[in-house]
Amino acid sequence: MRTHRERDRGQVALEYIGFVAILLLVGLAAIQLGVAAYAVNQAGTGARAAARAASLDEPNGLSPEAAVQAAVSGWLRPDPKGGIAGDQATYTVTVTIPSVIPGLPDGFFGTATRTSTMPKLQPHD
Repeated sequence: MRTHRERDRGQVALEYIGFVAILLLVGLAAIQLGVAAYAVNQAGTGARAAARAASLDEPNGLSPEAAVQAAVSGWLRPDPKGGIAGDQATYTVTVTIPSVIPGLPDGFFGTATRTSTMPKLQPHD
C-alpha cells in the first residue's frame, strides 16, 4: 500500500506551474499599463511640439508634422491634426496604444489623444 506522501509527489510542481502562469499574466498586465501611460505621454509631447512649431512660423523651422515625428517615438506612429486659427496654433496628436500581450492586436486598448494650443508669435521688425 502506498503512503500519503507518495501519492502527493509532484503536487507542488503542478501548483508552481499554475502560480507561475498567473505571475506572468500579472507581469504582462503591468507592462501593458506602462506602455499605455507612455503612449499618452508621447501624444502630449507630440501635440506640444506641433503647436510650438506652428506658432513660431519660422521659414527655416520644422513643420508641425516634422516636429511631431522628431518628438515622438517612431514605433508609436503618431497622427497629428490641426492648424492655425486666428492668433492660436492648435494641434491634436493621436497615438494607437500598442499591445504587449500575445494574441491581442495593436489598438485593442484604444488610442491616446492629446491636444495643445499655443499663441501665435508675432514676427519682430
